[in-house]
Amino acid sequence: MTANAKAGNARHAHCLLTTAQMAAADRAAIAAGTPGIDLMEAAGAAVAREIRLRWRPRPAAVLCGPGNNGGDGFVIARLLLEAGWPVSVFHAPRPERLGGDARTAFERWTEAAGAGGISAETSEWAAEGLEGLEGLDRAGLIVDALFGAGLTRTVSGTAAELLVRTAERRQRGGVPVVAVDVPSGVDGDSGACRGPVAPADLTVTFFRAKPGHFLLPGGEMCGALAVHDIGIADGVLDAIAPNVVVNAPALWRNAVRPPSPGDHKYTRGHVLVVAGEMPGASVLAARAAVRSGAGMVTVGWFSDDDAAVRPFFDAQLPAAFLRRELGGIEYLGQFCRDRKVQVILAGQGFGRTAGRQRKLVEIARLPPDCILDADAISAVVSTMGGESGPVSAGTVLTPHSGEFARIAGPDDAGAGKVERTRRVAERAGATVVHKGYDTVIAAPDGRVAINANALPSLATAGTGDVLAGVVAGLRAQGMPPFEAACAAVWCHAEAARLYGPGLLADDLPDRLPEAASAAFGRERSR
Repeated sequence: MTANAKAGNARHAHCLLTTAQMAAADRAAIAAGTPGIDLMEAAGAAVAREIRLRWRPRPAAVLCGPGNNGGDGFVIARLLLEAGWPVSVFHAPRPERLGGDARTAFERWTEAAGAGGISAETSEWAAEGLEGLEGLDRAGLIVDALFGAGLTRTVSGTAAELLVRTAERRQRGGVPVVAVDVPSGVDGDSGACRGPVAPADLTVTFFRAKPGHFLLPGGEMCGALAVHDIGIADGVLDAIAPNVVVNAPALWRNAVRPPSPGDHKYTRGHVLVVAGEMPGASVLAARAAVRSGAGMVTVGWFSDDDAAVRPFFDAQLPAAFLRRELGGIEYLGQFCRDRKVQVILAGQGFGRTAGRQRKLVEIARLPPDCILDADAISAVVSTMGGESGPVSAGTVLTPHSGEFARIAGPDDAGAGKVERTRRVAERAGATVVHKGYDTVIAAPDGRVAINANALPSLATAGTGDVLAGVVAGLRAQGMPPFEAACAAVWCHAEAARLYGPGLLADDLPDRLPEAASAAFGRERSR
């Protein structure tokens, strides 16, 4: 299999589908000859199987909405009942209005519930309140099959009250909640919460996960996520052409050239870290670049900062790091040419005075590819509408949420994180790493990855400087911008996991080689 074929298979395996794309996959499967009720039965069977694997039989309450998500709920209720579980179903008013496959699933449930012998209850919730739903309060497990990922309105009325009561039963009584597709009220595309949401202990979705399973705040509502095959062929993805993936090593581990016996420091890449007012940030970034595999790292500074930063770097940097006073932009450019600098990392702790911001803009115009962090982001992106135009296609921007808001502008305020990041990447002509617990990486060609292995311990000062250094180290080795950014984000989080609790940003660089081994495989020797 060719490298391109392997990459294509990896993208399909890790792709995420929007709600519209998932609907297209369903239609394609039905058009290919799979009846819709068979897909619904397979979905319900997958949820029922997950429930039975994780919990012993107990009274179960299944909340069924007015659409196909509710149809899945009727299948789940029937299969749990047939497995010997006491089941109560609470469904939307006027079940005779159900159409298509959901109506068939409802009729199969009522037939099974009337067969006798096992406790079963079917109740229609009233539009005016929740009276008569004692079975919900007796339940030892609740299945949320009210609304699926395609919900476009705020959950209100009795459905909202059901979700509030479900959340209370989970919080106060320890009753586990299982969500079908997504927890009701979570937008499958953006992760936004539309009204009250009952957090789930387990969410079961089908064929492929959705962006909302990983984006905040909805991603935090999903609990454990299980993705099940329901009979949709992978071939439908060719026509759908999804361009959002969940970040994983299989997507980029072959995009970096492995070490070779003929390598030397310049073939492994030379990174120049430009320091400013806060030299500690540059030390973190430089250490991360080296630990990520760069062959040489120089820490440089302008003459104005010499008295303040030279003693600091002499004390903090190991002998392996080059130190260089850069004089001015002209000298910096000549140094890059003479010493074969492939990547410049600038902006971390640099400063925000007008003079410093001008220097950052000038740095971004130099031939080496740039990783622009912190103070460089607004300085450079703010000039894109002027004579400088978009930044180089080899550039990577690494904004946190506040920096991103400043460069995105008010026009993007209503869109989700994926779409906002994609728009900025396209406008800038650069790869954008929109940092956070749910970091989103976007390329200017429309590709997007959502990272899913972050830890809360990374929310501490200096970890962003380390991340920028990892991106620089991987870019210096020839990794393309989008793949380098995805790999850096994943390895950064893996390094935090390897360290454990009590993390300081200073601890991360020394864990990066082990994280890289987990991602890329260990270096071989003869």
